[in-house]
Amino acid sequence: MNTLLITGTDTEAGKTVVTTALAAYWQKYYPQRRLGIMKPIQSGVGDREWYQKLFSLEQSAEEITPLYFQAPLAPPLAAAKENRQVDLAVVWQTLSRLQKRCDFLLIEALGGLGSPVTAELTVADLAGEWRLPTVLVVPVRLGAIAQAVANVALARQSRINLKGIVLNCVQPRSDAEIADWTPPDLIQSLTNTPVLGCLPYLDNPDDLEKLAQVASNLDLETLTLEND
Repeated sequence: MNTLLITGTDTEAGKTVVTTALAAYWQKYYPQRRLGIMKPIQSGVGDREWYQKLFSLEQSAEEITPLYFQAPLAPPLAAAKENRQVDLAVVWQTLSRLQKRCDFLLIEALGGLGSPVTAELTVADLAGEWRLPTVLVVPVRLGAIAQAVANVALARQSRINLKGIVLNCVQPRSDAEIADWTPPDLIQSLTNTPVLGCLPYLDNPDDLEKLAQVASNLDLETLTLEND
């Protein structure tokens, strides 16, 4: 069984695109294997609905997103508006059930690695405590190197099993911009973490064939996606 957490440097890093690309790849090349997708906590309409639209998953809406809040805010703030608590036990129980049922489980984190899950815990805390193999999505833009270094440092502090970094073009970028803003060799040297590849900007992020194609250009063996 393989479980992979996809997190990012911030809320607009492109975690959903990376998660969708990996899911599209898995379903295209391993159709006989059971895929699961989780967005453990969601505030407002968004990713759960997206995954339900694109993929035929053997999961209920509650299994995709065990905790759902109406306000598009950080979970502790969104929960407070509904006089609720962020009950991580519900998330853990759902995660455990899906791990037993699925051959591969993709978990899209909320926000960035430092985003609050509760008033005491961040995404990094959960990734470390729950021992989730993790990929960090870094958007291709000015300042990306510093974001990558800071987030990898946070991952190490939280004892996260960080499998690698995926660069992601959230806007159209030229080859020169990618090379200047997110040079893989420099990022790998500064973070001691492999850069698994770079996803191009996608005009149609719901084109599953194209998503599977761009995912195949990543170093998927490092993520154990290629393992039988």
